[in-house]
Amino acid sequence: MTYLLPESVNDILEKFKSTSFKIYIVGGAVRDLFMNRTVHDWDFTTDAQPEDVLKLFADAFYDNKFGTVGIPIGDQTFEITTMRKEGIYKDSRHPTEVGWTNKIEEDLARRDFTINAMALDETGNIIDPYGGENDIKNTLVRAVGDPNNRFKEDALRMMRAVRIATQLGFDIEKETFKSIQQDALLIKEIAHERVRDELLQILASVNPYIGILKLREAGILQIILPEIESCFGVAQEGPKHDRIYDIGEHSLLSLKTIPSEDPLVRLAALLHDIGKPATAKTDETGNVSFYNHEVVGSRLVLQIAKRFNMSKKQTDKLFRLVRWHQFSVDENQTDSAIRRFINNVGLENINDAIALRIGDRLGGGTERAVSWRMEAFQDRIKQVLTKPFSISDLKINGQDVMDTLNIPPSKKVGEILNKLFEEVLEDHTKNNKEYLLEKVKSLN
Repeated sequence: MTYLLPESVNDILEKFKSTSFKIYIVGGAVRDLFMNRTVHDWDFTTDAQPEDVLKLFADAFYDNKFGTVGIPIGDQTFEITTMRKEGIYKDSRHPTEVGWTNKIEEDLARRDFTINAMALDETGNIIDPYGGENDIKNTLVRAVGDPNNRFKEDALRMMRAVRIATQLGFDIEKETFKSIQQDALLIKEIAHERVRDELLQILASVNPYIGILKLREAGILQIILPEIESCFGVAQEGPKHDRIYDIGEHSLLSLKTIPSEDPLVRLAALLHDIGKPATAKTDETGNVSFYNHEVVGSRLVLQIAKRFNMSKKQTDKLFRLVRWHQFSVDENQTDSAIRRFINNVGLENINDAIALRIGDRLGGGTERAVSWRMEAFQDRIKQVLTKPFSISDLKINGQDVMDTLNIPPSKKVGEILNKLFEEVLEDHTKNNKEYLLEKVKSLN
């Protein structure tokens, strides 16, 4: 079968035709070509040693011990790795030694899943010794060889199986999934950053709800996010209410229904109620309350973000969404109240905060995504954002300035008001009389 390849990929293949070396396209690229999916990452393997590859490409570079040479072409860097067979793994991540081979079958044998263990040669022929084509046709993610060995080699492969299955809409083959359940504790040996990246990719997939369910069924979610597991089995209401979902189930359904494709916002939906188990109080009638659960939950979110080594920007966004997900939806709120809301969630996060509220609402069993009150509230936000904010909106005026400083009407009064106005524009919470009067004294 002939596959349409990018010019840059063809150029790399052509380079090898004039040599005695073999080169193959490998990994997910072959799988995606076979499935008529867009290929985002092109990887190659060859029987040429790294030093031989360096001679073929003027701009090539080699700075690792795993036989991978980087080939910069345009704004992309392609990787060509010498075919290898690996030795014993001792840390569920790195082999103790790497040995070169000139047999493509040996190189493919060390790969994670059959659908990623196919190679495409320069003539367009697929080499598929482990049944990847058949598993694609049957929509299965199956480990190459003994799944326990594959996961002991690199424990992150367990999450990768879930991620690939979620992205492609595949199932995980029975024995492969059973091994994931048996080996789930190995995920503790993986760096949190790698776990974070796989988790966010699962959340960015078309159906993140299914992916998170698979992680939980595998026993991995409980390890990487124990804060979520503590939510299962905790009732949301007392016996007089008819809610059928516990907090954990509600969180999963909020993730399922949130109208956002941003993986970080989806993570906020999953985590938004993690403060409830610690704040649950049952009164004498059996009703359950979770006072300040958003405050407790936001503190837990900070711990999770630190554990996953998230960026400052990611941490801030996640914190704000969880901390303020209980915002009041009232179309009659004053302009200053609306501005407080905007300041709390962040101007850039307004739509995400509303998306989280919609997911929270639908995840609780409400049929209508947006109530009339939410629609009116959104209109009020637009009004406040488009309404000019002027010096006349300050909580003090020129007379207050003159009385405080005991000065007559002058140019200085206007200068002080302008400075106060600029400061309040940056932070609307400072627009209160007590703060502004103290500030006036410092500007004298």
